[in-house]
Amino acid sequence: MTKLERASFGSKLGVILATAGSAVGLGNIWRFPYMTGQNGGAVFIIIYVFCILLLGIPCMISEFIIGRHGQANTARAFRIMSGDTIWSLIGYMGVLTGFLISGYYAVVSGWCLEYVWASLSGKLLGNPDYIQSYFVTFSQDPIKPVFWTFIILLGTYIIIENGVRNGIEKASKLMMPILFILLLIIVVASCMLPNAEKGIEFLFKPDISKLNSDVFLAALGQSFYSLSIAMGCICTYASYYSKQTNLTASAVNISIIDFLVALLAGLIIFPAAFSVGVNPDSGPSLIFITLPNVFHQAFGNIASLGYIISVLFYTLLSMAALTSLMSLHEVSTAFLEEELGTTRKRAAMFVTIGSILVGTVCSLSLGPWQDFKLFDMTIFDLFDFVTGQLFLPIVGFLTCIFIGWYVPHKIVRDEFTNMGTLRNEHLFHSYIFLVKYVCPICILFIFLHQFGLL
Repeated sequence: MTKLERASFGSKLGVILATAGSAVGLGNIWRFPYMTGQNGGAVFIIIYVFCILLLGIPCMISEFIIGRHGQANTARAFRIMSGDTIWSLIGYMGVLTGFLISGYYAVVSGWCLEYVWASLSGKLLGNPDYIQSYFVTFSQDPIKPVFWTFIILLGTYIIIENGVRNGIEKASKLMMPILFILLLIIVVASCMLPNAEKGIEFLFKPDISKLNSDVFLAALGQSFYSLSIAMGCICTYASYYSKQTNLTASAVNISIIDFLVALLAGLIIFPAAFSVGVNPDSGPSLIFITLPNVFHQAFGNIASLGYIISVLFYTLLSMAALTSLMSLHEVSTAFLEEELGTTRKRAAMFVTIGSILVGTVCSLSLGPWQDFKLFDMTIFDLFDFVTGQLFLPIVGFLTCIFIGWYVPHKIVRDEFTNMGTLRNEHLFHSYIFLVKYVCPICILFIFLHQFGLL
């Protein structure tokens, strides 16, 4: 199959920041803190780091290899590497997964924008009951969540239609440094609160008694999801890499950034939570119900600091959501542009319209359509279940089997070593062992555990 001429990132910094932006998202700032809180704090983080090393980085390198070798969208890259065999279906499944996630992910991203607005207008300074009712009322509203979903997808479209260098790379170079600056500002403020040391201790002092199989599998799952593996994002972005890009170094750098953002998010939330006596295992409601009260109680007595911290935090959350949404959008945009032979602008428009429709249905399923259920789940929950608990593990598992057992090792080695120009042959053998044996077994464990089969 003929490879297409590809756009490319213009610099090494662009490669790192754009791909890190894909990985850094709500999984780091929303999911990681509540997973840490529910699974014992520091002991969860230690296992999480090992899982990134053993699972996350090898899986990411595998997608890098497929994307760069194919120099095409995810579906076509798998077709090129598999020689049009049945293995190419993995690529199509990855594209579908990315599109479906972009729809309901945009809904949650829209919630972040609403909370920026609510913070600016001072609506998040009420009592705890009001904060809880605010989220419930907003999320069930038939218009407001759909409006914010439209707004964040419109912003994503504007970035994507401008292409790889002038859109994705420029936006990433702007937003990722701002994201880190905001993180550091709020971390400093949070760690200076009374009793903040208890939250810091919770994050860094492991309690071995809390270590069990559930903690291990939870860390395994978090490492897999937080790096945006198996959604087509990593593979698509890698198709814009030059042949000189060091794939192993890129995967390590991106994983470090991803972990640092998650850890900094923990340093925001847990010191503040312990400072006001809030239980650290508040669960998924942590960001939109528990945290506004934490900020108000922790910072409310210091002039307008509670107001400022709340605005900064939800701005940070919105930017993290947008960088991930860009990569999800690009998966489908690149697919339509190349497979239909259309313009990038038109492809991006089709994806945006499709995502708005999916997002609208998902949003309404939490409000006016909440009584309509399939398999005893709302449409929103069904999308989350099908993509997160079925498609992602399956695509990740099959990708590892594909690279480890099907693709000729010479092709994999050539990409891994940049045609022998990198002296990392010893690392290659370790990588192959992990991707052939360790990664598939770990992913299979995650898959079986979530259905109570392990």
